[in-house]
Amino acid sequence: MQLPAEAVASTVLIEVVRISALPAKKGAPCPGRAVAHWTGSEATNALTLIENLPGSEQHCCGFSPGWSVRAYEDSLDLVLFEAAFCFRCHEVRMHGTAVPAALATQFFDADTLPAQALLALFRAATT
Repeated sequence: MQLPAEAVASTVLIEVVRISALPAKKGAPCPGRAVAHWTGSEATNALTLIENLPGSEQHCCGFSPGWSVRAYEDSLDLVLFEAAFCFRCHEVRMHGTAVPAALATQFFDADTLPAQALLALFRAATT
């Protein structure tokens, strides 16, 4: 999966969100509860894992994401990007100031080891 390279380089904090509903409008943050904040090596490792998600084709489910990550720069007031993951239809939708249109919708293979490792990180964040 491709993330906006400059945004990844500027990321100092990742907020993990357990999504409760779809956003009210396109480009709005996903509603839900922040369950973890990752900095340093945790943030770097998560971004590397996301970047290593193998591509896939779309699987139809209607897009019902369960998790998102929000990447913040050092001022912590600007969300560089948010990526919402649906592990059923293998789709990721991204938005934010650093996301070009070409990266806004991508597909990943949710059955691979990197995807399952990412899902395990998300689930562990809620405990």
